[in-house]
Amino acid sequence: MTAEERAECAELYKKSGKYNCCQAVTEAFSDSVQVDKETLKMLASGFATGMGCLQATCGALIGASIIAGLRTQGKSTVKVSKRILLRFKELCGATICKDLKGVETGVVLCECNDCVKNAVLSAEEIFSAMNI
Repeated sequence: MTAEERAECAELYKKSGKYNCCQAVTEAFSDSVQVDKETLKMLASGFATGMGCLQATCGALIGASIIAGLRTQGKSTVKVSKRILLRFKELCGATICKDLKGVETGVVLCECNDCVKNAVLSAEEIFSAMNI
């Protein structure tokens, strides 16, 4: 599956209403990790509306970091997650959910569907560059 196809799958999961942003990203990568889909969905369930209900990290970005941990088997995951975060910030303009949604400014930087796609694209780019 190409990065673009995986990103489109994540967006479709999000649009279905059955997945939050974090779950949509983990589901899109479920074929590339050795964790069953239901467990992934449960692991990602607490990150709807970002971490802490808009107060912290975007749920889609958290989903990408969860997958990074599984793909790296916990080795150098922090380094990989940092690179994913930096790329995501380039694409979306921020990493904090309330900033992305313009809660305080009234200016939406990136809609959820685009955050989900950009989290997948960022992760795929870093995984490819690092041969993960």
